[in-house]
Amino acid sequence: MPRLSEVIAALENLWPAERAESWDAVGTVVGEPGQEVTRVLFAVDPVQEIVDEAVKLDADLLVTHHPLYLRGTTTVAASTFKGRVVHALIKNDIALHVAHTNADTAEPGVSDALAGALDLRVVGPLVPDPSDPEGRRGLGRVCELDRPLTVRELAARAAERLPATAQGIRVAGDLDAPVRTIAVSGGSGDSLFDHVRAAGVDAFLTADLRHHPVSEARAQSPLALLDAAHWATEWPWCELAAAQLDEISDRHGWDLRVHVSRTVTDPWTAHAASSATTDTSGAPN
Repeated sequence: MPRLSEVIAALENLWPAERAESWDAVGTVVGEPGQEVTRVLFAVDPVQEIVDEAVKLDADLLVTHHPLYLRGTTTVAASTFKGRVVHALIKNDIALHVAHTNADTAEPGVSDALAGALDLRVVGPLVPDPSDPEGRRGLGRVCELDRPLTVRELAARAAERLPATAQGIRVAGDLDAPVRTIAVSGGSGDSLFDHVRAAGVDAFLTADLRHHPVSEARAQSPLALLDAAHWATEWPWCELAAAQLDEISDRHGWDLRVHVSRTVTDPWTAHAASSATTDTSGAPN
């Protein structure tokens, strides 16, 4: 069985910490380098439900996309919810490793997994990493569809292929407009509109789109926008990452048992659709 330090070295080779954004918090959060690793669980969020799942699975290592402590802390007291996570991990000899923005820009990375889930052909990065001479790494992906779809059909495909969430897929744009090219970015993507417009694509699928950036983007071009749940756009990466570690395990003869959590940790739990016949004449401006 490999030691934690060996597995972490393999993960760092996939997603080097130095490629994370300066504000990010990636790498190993909890774990004894010499401990043996036999079972690994991948998930998006390092929340209590996922840690409980790792305990039941008897996992030795939990790998998440989102950091546990992004802005730092002065305490890991069990009276705090993040402190309870740390205590549970240590008590059960479970290491925690985070790959966040270094996994976003990797090749393959988060947006490659998102494109794969939607059967899109990746053409290249939306925001190329200037440190990559081959031009394959970077944030987001510019993609082509296997055949033209309407915005309506594309939204239906996304709703079908991505994990189900209360939000589903929100759409801004002409539902009957044809889509041949699309940009995708797992996670929050409304800071990328300038790059999306420069790419000249017909549509943009991402998460966490806000009112004003969407309103301004729609006023500037006929670009169709598809807004999925943040968790749903990043979960496909867990399957990709697990497959990558499986391949490494086979190559080294580690015989790791690698699992992907299917626990939905999207914080939104319900959705009430507005009535199409609702009178909005008295609604506030």
